[in-house]
Amino acid sequence: MNASASRARRPRRTPLLAAGAVAALLVGLSACGSSDGSDSSASSASEGASAGAFPAKVATKFGEVSVDKQPKRIVALGWGDAETVLALGGQPVGASDWLPFGGEGVGPWAKGMYDKKPELIGTMEPEFEKIASLQPDLILDTKSSGDRTRYDTLKKIAPTVGVPKGGDQYKISWEQQTTMIAAAMGVPEKGEELIAETGKKFEAAAKAHPEFQGRTITVGSRTSEGFGVYVGGTGRIDFVERLGFKNNPKAEAQAGEGFSVSVSKENLDMLDADLTVMTPIGIPATDISGDPLYRAVPSVKAGNDIVFDDKDISQAFATDSVLSVSYALEKVVPLFAEKVAK
Repeated sequence: MNASASRARRPRRTPLLAAGAVAALLVGLSACGSSDGSDSSASSASEGASAGAFPAKVATKFGEVSVDKQPKRIVALGWGDAETVLALGGQPVGASDWLPFGGEGVGPWAKGMYDKKPELIGTMEPEFEKIASLQPDLILDTKSSGDRTRYDTLKKIAPTVGVPKGGDQYKISWEQQTTMIAAAMGVPEKGEELIAETGKKFEAAAKAHPEFQGRTITVGSRTSEGFGVYVGGTGRIDFVERLGFKNNPKAEAQAGEGFSVSVSKENLDMLDADLTVMTPIGIPATDISGDPLYRAVPSVKAGNDIVFDDKDISQAFATDSVLSVSYALEKVVPLFAEKVAK
């Protein structure tokens, strides 16, 4: 994860968006489990990558996981894990559809990459018996809640690569996700190549838009439960920071362990920034753009806001996988450029 992901957090709070968005979007088995070490062994994902030989070693929050041989039946449960496997040349036999996309459970940027549709598994409450019936030899849950009970149950089915240390509550970058999964699949070099290629795309976009540098940005959502804004250490904020933006300081001041903080209607001025970007989750985009209190936010009143009404764009921005970020760069950067004066 980038540096913002590892910064010290304040005592835990339960933001409205963290609960609402996950709920809106999205929590006797055979023992052939992974080997666990102490938390002290879980350093960075890159340190967990082997040189491509098996057994492959991957460092996680729950200790080092050993994958003894090339996995052939992968169940990908974490947010974006299935897309990452596809990008690395694998074919998950089971996968969770978090957003949900329907069909094969992946976005349009991964269309046509499956040879055979995977068995779709629940998200926050995966069907463990269904997972076991797929006879996986590797389970991926890298972008997840980091819940210990969930992990302990999964590892009884097959070696399970869970969240990295510090990666609870979906706080894992697409690079770290790619590195961990590539290590588990025994293709670390392929992971490095994908990361380098995608990194160059970010660098090119930032270079092409120097007007983004140092500008403040609010990245938020609205669900049926209310407004919320995302904080550092999450995919959306990592995305905009790579382009040169600075996350809303007021949001960062309230950051806890969750990936967002709730914003009351009485405090919507907290959304104000040089650029305000909002995503509707489970509601029409007009519930945001047409809200009189939202329209009164200074940046919105000045026309410096974007409300995503294209589902593919908002989902690409939210998925934050090695595949989706390239799609998001192509679609989102021009929208940002239209709103940020040079």
